[in-house]
Amino acid sequence: MDIITLGELLIDMFPAEKGKRLVDVSAFIPKPGGAPANVAVAAARLGASTAFIGKVGQDFFGEMLRDVLQQEGVDTRGLRFDADARTTLALIAQPNENNEYIFYRNPGADQRLRPDELDRDLLSNTRALHVASVSLTDEPARSATFEAVRLAKQSGALISFDANYRPALWRNEQEALAQIAAMLPHADLLKVNELELELLTQTSDVEKGSALLASRGGKLIVVTLGAQGSYFHSASSKGFAKPFQVDAVDSTGAGDSFVGALLTQLIKHDKNNLDAQLPRALEFANAAGALTLTRRGAIPALPTASEVREFLNRVLPKIGVLGVDEE
Repeated sequence: MDIITLGELLIDMFPAEKGKRLVDVSAFIPKPGGAPANVAVAAARLGASTAFIGKVGQDFFGEMLRDVLQQEGVDTRGLRFDADARTTLALIAQPNENNEYIFYRNPGADQRLRPDELDRDLLSNTRALHVASVSLTDEPARSATFEAVRLAKQSGALISFDANYRPALWRNEQEALAQIAAMLPHADLLKVNELELELLTQTSDVEKGSALLASRGGKLIVVTLGAQGSYFHSASSKGFAKPFQVDAVDSTGAGDSFVGALLTQLIKHDKNNLDAQLPRALEFANAAGALTLTRRGAIPALPTASEVREFLNRVLPKIGVLGVDEE
């Protein structure tokens, strides 16, 4: 298996209208979602073999989500069904450039994945495992996540971690910071956005913040910067990957598309020697994220490999090359 993702698989309830707060939206439209599941589909559409590990309710939404993953070519042998909890719902509003969320998850089935339910054979035979902080909010999913990381790392897999901070899902900010900090030393790749970088480091300076995260155990730090592209920091190099300008329709899933695309490029190489691959890998990931912005929804908006290649062939001569600084 190329890439396994573990975490939440849920229903995103998209607003019928943009520009309104949650309390003012007239209706919601159900779409498949959940950041780790989005990453699995993103990577599958880009040509990687992927699998998903997680838990959904034994209900209509849970069965629909399983079917969506299977239709996208994602292996679902690690998916579990819970007869005592419902599939998690996330209600979304888009009043401005930042989405509003309310989660119906108290508890949701995704929180109830147990360590003994993990597919250990699957985790012992993958090139990369991707997890995010949402599965660290509650037990037993928290323990299951750390155990999955242990198993995959033991077998030599690249460990990818997305901070993906959702304040509404944590009891308090301090607990979130503690759990993210606990996972950081296990991660070969840490992905954060600008707000998460500042939350974790108390600085908005991407170079200083990335260096701080690296000093706390992160091996490769990648910061997504929205319209400004992305930035990376490793032991021997750092630099910016230039953005691609598109007419944005919906930001949901763009970060997951970015991660899925980045992982498809990184797994082709030795995880202990990724620096030389980073500029082109980030260029590819930025392009995948940009294309996702041009469509509505998370999974429905994710591009294929041919779409990303066509996009890059069309725009690269106009924007030039990446800037990379060697240490």
